[in-house]
Amino acid sequence: MKKITAVLTAFVSALIFTLNCCGEPADITAQSAILINADTGEILYEKNAHEQRAMASTTKIMTALLTIEAGQPDKRFIADSMAIRVEGTSMGLKEGDIVTRRALCYGMLLPSGNDAANAAAVNVAGSISAFADMMNKKAAEIGMKNTHFVTPSGLDADGHYSTAYDMAILTAYAMKNEDFRKICGLTSASLEYGNPPYKRTLYNSNKLLKQYEGCIGVKTGFTDNARRCLVSAAERDGITLIAVTLNAPDDWKDHSAMLDYGFSVTEAAHITPESFTLPVLGGDRETVDAVPEYTDSIGVSEGGSENIHIKYHLPDFLYADIDKGEQVGTAKIYYKNREISSIPLVAAQDCRRLAPEKSVFGHFLEFFGLS
Repeated sequence: MKKITAVLTAFVSALIFTLNCCGEPADITAQSAILINADTGEILYEKNAHEQRAMASTTKIMTALLTIEAGQPDKRFIADSMAIRVEGTSMGLKEGDIVTRRALCYGMLLPSGNDAANAAAVNVAGSISAFADMMNKKAAEIGMKNTHFVTPSGLDADGHYSTAYDMAILTAYAMKNEDFRKICGLTSASLEYGNPPYKRTLYNSNKLLKQYEGCIGVKTGFTDNARRCLVSAAERDGITLIAVTLNAPDDWKDHSAMLDYGFSVTEAAHITPESFTLPVLGGDRETVDAVPEYTDSIGVSEGGSENIHIKYHLPDFLYADIDKGEQVGTAKIYYKNREISSIPLVAAQDCRRLAPEKSVFGHFLEFFGLS
């Protein structure tokens, strides 16, 4: 009897474990939370995701993105002396320090430097208030409908708020930027700044980068009002997920649970666009093959591959000259009728322009050396 009871207990325990792994994450401590598929934007889990809350230094996702998009990443300048006089976390800027926009992005995304965020804002926009206007304009452009920025650092301020959902939208957008994606995924970085500039190492405050398999970013945050805030992204087998928690006493655990759940209910769908043969006018060959520049994969809900379709945009014909690898068309990828990405279609062969045949008069000029 004892043996039967032990076996039954083990079976029930295994069943509970299976249900917990496959069901929605339980005991999420965050006041607001969301988990989305970065590729499709699908919401996999949410808790008060549209509630407006302070978001602390996760604000710096927007600040860093705008700084990167402003260009001139390696142009040196002196950090504004007033901008760097700010409380809280710091990259250690001092009056007269020579920096670059790139260095400031490292400074705000790794050690969460409020001095870095303010210095970048003033350099990019001329003032913190002007930069906040840029932040709000960008937020509107990418669909952050319940967000208003006041500070580039994320320090508490009246009217500075977002939602877990909006921060997920922002992060999915930001992670498409290669520079942003690279920086926020580093556990540490060596760079030069100061007066004169000298080498130093900055360390990332995001523990998930070392604790969670596949974590590739993104940003921590804390203020007395916002409490613990965290945005994370993780990638496994071609699937990228984004998790956001606002006011979460146990955010590391929350994110691990949410991401584990997300990977359990998504699968990678491999996308290989078709190839086409296009006629060429005026070339040394009659046709050129248009082939996908690369294949891709996206994360979809289990069984969701049937919701993927591709629309091809190609001309009826091409004109020579054409270089091998030159883009001649586009394959746009849709998931549930929403465009989520595109793959260039490129020429598989060179095609040179044929020299026009000479007229009788042209041959006459050539004969007498006049052409």
